[in-house]
Amino acid sequence: MPLLHFHVYEGRSEAEIKKLLDTTHEAMLEAFQVPRGDRYQIVTEHKPSHMILEDTGLDIPRTKNMVLLQVFSRPRGDGGLALFYRLLTDRLEAECGIKSSDVMISVVENKDAHWSFGLGRAQFLTGELPLRK
Repeated sequence: MPLLHFHVYEGRSEAEIKKLLDTTHEAMLEAFQVPRGDRYQIVTEHKPSHMILEDTGLDIPRTKNMVLLQVFSRPRGDGGLALFYRLLTDRLEAECGIKSSDVMISVVENKDAHWSFGLGRAQFLTGELPLRK
């Protein structure tokens, strides 16, 4: 965890999707200091008519390479989030050719009780997973 849900326009190759996921995972590991095995990623591809992502009046240009990333996570603090935003956009541009203007990120924070990794238990509450902050 965190759980990352990527929304992209359809048309990327399998290799491009893999590079997007791998690059994002590396940025998340560095920014949030989570174990390497904390990897939960979902990609949903959309027809252009099914995903409208404007610029909120900020004059940010968008292209067909647009990525909307929803991050569901325990609290990471403003510093951790700012580091993640910067690392991710820098690396996506360098390694995937996705401009920072084509990356939109939304973080939804939740509590330890909101996570069950299986077996019908809340592992952060049962002590099966350490309470890292």
